[in-house]
Amino acid sequence: MKRLLKNENWIALHCSKFGIVLFGGIFCAVLLLAECALAQPPQCDPDKVLTWESCAKCHANEVSVWKQTPHHQTFDELSRDPRASEICQKMGLRSVKRSDVCINCHFTLKTKGEKQKPVSGISCESCHGAAADWIEEHNDYGGNAATKESETEEHRDQRLANSTAYGMRNTRDLYLIASSCFHCHTVPNEELVNVGGHKAGSDDFELVRWSQGRVRHNFLRTDGQSNAISPIERLRVMYVVGMIADLEFSTRATAEATEKSTYGLAVASRAARTAQKLMELNKVVQIEEVDAVLNAFSSASLSTNNQEQLLEIADLIRQSGQEFAVNADGEDLQAVDSFLPNEREYK
Repeated sequence: MKRLLKNENWIALHCSKFGIVLFGGIFCAVLLLAECALAQPPQCDPDKVLTWESCAKCHANEVSVWKQTPHHQTFDELSRDPRASEICQKMGLRSVKRSDVCINCHFTLKTKGEKQKPVSGISCESCHGAAADWIEEHNDYGGNAATKESETEEHRDQRLANSTAYGMRNTRDLYLIASSCFHCHTVPNEELVNVGGHKAGSDDFELVRWSQGRVRHNFLRTDGQSNAISPIERLRVMYVVGMIADLEFSTRATAEATEKSTYGLAVASRAARTAQKLMELNKVVQIEEVDAVLNAFSSASLSTNNQEQLLEIADLIRQSGQEFAVNADGEDLQAVDSFLPNEREYK
């Protein structure tokens, strides 16, 4: 098989530990696993979007933070960005607000009458799910007279479980939240990169670093008024969850590669680098679920037109990541501290 990377010695050295072949020239027909929803971009159902105003009624502080971030500002700024216009032109698209390719990750879509229109940038519902089905359950603290302060722990646990079942991505489920991030910060669209010239994801995206900076809206975990950095125990779990999710979605992105070009090279290299980081982490702190992730990835052939195998591996990685997120106790993960970014590095 031909190697795609010209300067691949470093990656190849570490990939050899996994038995990985980086982008060989085998071209074969592969069935598209359309039923695998995890491989699809995180589109909120426009019929069920209520918009950020519904969230602001109870989460005014969080919305205030959001309005200062690129997630909000992209609604007005992206359509005026010459680079975005250039990408649209290369892709044959009318505009960033009239194309699913762009809307999937840059905007929130809502049904208005018989039409669907972008109503904001990346919003509350982009990350936490279209709210129509779960907002009433989410707001029910135990009856008409009940308040958040009077709610019992049992009722809260049941309320959050029900909200999740109805489609909410709750922050208690770190892997679910991480998945929302990596759906867009890895770009599973070969044509968008190779033809449009879009970046193949955010190369420096790391969950702790990006979540604890300017997008942080951590009021509920404090006194309701202070936007504090998450406790160290949560950051430890978050870091490992982020690494596993990065590997999952990098592997999914690689599954989309059909030719040896910019896209395939970028996403395969990212998957290999992330696997190496997980190996280094696991040398310091042995984590059963990380072992399972690395074992699943060890059989991966990061090759073009290898969708079926790579999606199966990505599903296994996801399963282990979800199990870790549920079972992990941050107090037992002190060794992860040396891998965490410091506050000066928060984005």
